[in-house]
Amino acid sequence: MKTISEAGAAATITPPVPTSYKRKQISVNGVDMENKKKQTNGITTDGAANGFYGVDPFFLKWTLRDVVNVAKHHWLPCFFGFGLLFFMPVEYTLHMVPSSSPPFDLGFLVTRRLHGLLSSWPELNTSLAGLNTVFVGMQTAYILWTWLVEGRPRATISALFMFTCRGILGFSTQLPLPEEFLGSGADFPVGNVSFFLFFSGHVAGSLIASLDMRRMQRWELARAFDLLNVLQVIRLLGTRGHYTIDIAVGVGAGVLFDSLAGKYVECKQRKPIANTVTAKDGRRLF
Repeated sequence: MKTISEAGAAATITPPVPTSYKRKQISVNGVDMENKKKQTNGITTDGAANGFYGVDPFFLKWTLRDVVNVAKHHWLPCFFGFGLLFFMPVEYTLHMVPSSSPPFDLGFLVTRRLHGLLSSWPELNTSLAGLNTVFVGMQTAYILWTWLVEGRPRATISALFMFTCRGILGFSTQLPLPEEFLGSGADFPVGNVSFFLFFSGHVAGSLIASLDMRRMQRWELARAFDLLNVLQVIRLLGTRGHYTIDIAVGVGAGVLFDSLAGKYVECKQRKPIANTVTAKDGRRLF
């Protein structure tokens, strides 16, 4: 029997010599990433530019059919585009009204006969102002009803947004009263003010109520409010209670603040229930 020392003398154990490490060449599906990057940037592998400065213009791919489809399916942006081309030269060539002359307003021009009638018949002016006040009360009652009774605060929040913004603009943008303004004690609020609040809150509030009615599919009520709103606009222009720009911005303000209130309500509904205000019986108030 051999001892350990004898076995070690008889055989020499040599450790294996490690071969040199070779880095594995990786190819991602045979894609040349350098050329791929150049192609993405609009440059070919030989360095030649593809398009203008490496950009392939989108409009060069248009066909006559594409142009026709744009006019057919996107007629509203096309209308705005023609409006831009029309009003740009008008804006830069239109002569300003002298300070000694009354301001020019297209709505005043259209309603000049109504203005003459109301000027010669004060009782009619007061009656129409009273009816307009009733309509404003209807708007207010409906907007508050949607929150206090139906538990939908969107219209109320929209009205709060609108009147707050209107108040801020009223202090920062003061327009002179037209000399032909026909005030009436039956107006709400009182029409005899020293400046105009830029945009019409009457029109915006009516539109906020009408939009809510449409969301709730109260179509007949919405159409009735729209009709009364049109009559309100005619009266405001006939009595010179607002400029035409006030009416137009009032319509836009109603749509804008209704949309903002919708986003606000949606954002709040995403928060945990613990952040909501609830009544004693567990009903959510806001």
